[in-house]
Amino acid sequence: MSAKENYTPRLQAEYKERIRKAMQDKFGYKNVMEIPKLEKIVLNIGAGESTQDSRKAQNAADDLSAIAGQKAVVTRAKKSIATFKVREDMPLGAKVTLRGKRMYDFMDRLVNIALPRVRDFRGLKKNSCDGRGNYAMGIKEHIVFPEINYDKVDSIRGMDVVICTSAKNDDEARALLKEFKLPIKD
Repeated sequence: MSAKENYTPRLQAEYKERIRKAMQDKFGYKNVMEIPKLEKIVLNIGAGESTQDSRKAQNAADDLSAIAGQKAVVTRAKKSIATFKVREDMPLGAKVTLRGKRMYDFMDRLVNIALPRVRDFRGLKKNSCDGRGNYAMGIKEHIVFPEINYDKVDSIRGMDVVICTSAKNDDEARALLKEFKLPIKD
């Protein structure tokens, strides 16, 4: 076995040791399997300017791959929309879904490195949950991640981050994300 196989992300170890116990104490779960956990994190960059230049979507995918540590998929238009000058199968952006160790590593970098680098950051909105325990947020500049070389970026893009949890409602999801030190305003 290599060292990479034995590697456990810091946040995953913290979840097993501290966060699960804190959630069980707060909500009174009787079974360990009831305790909410992170299921996946979906990252998305929309490159709307790719209608003029198809390389923009590939550049977005390359940037997203660097941020996620996993190959991003170029998203394509499902149907043509003349008013937006979009043709069917035209590249429009990029997305990647993180699970397991990569998900915990990304969450750690998001909370401890990227969000503190955002200009005029005052915390995340409390009401960004969808009612089923998922939290969505937007980042205006993808260059807040240290993996992006600022000199090689062709344009600054926004980025969507959706954190999917196994929580049954918004209160459980917010409590879980606050335990992960996500700066959600009260």
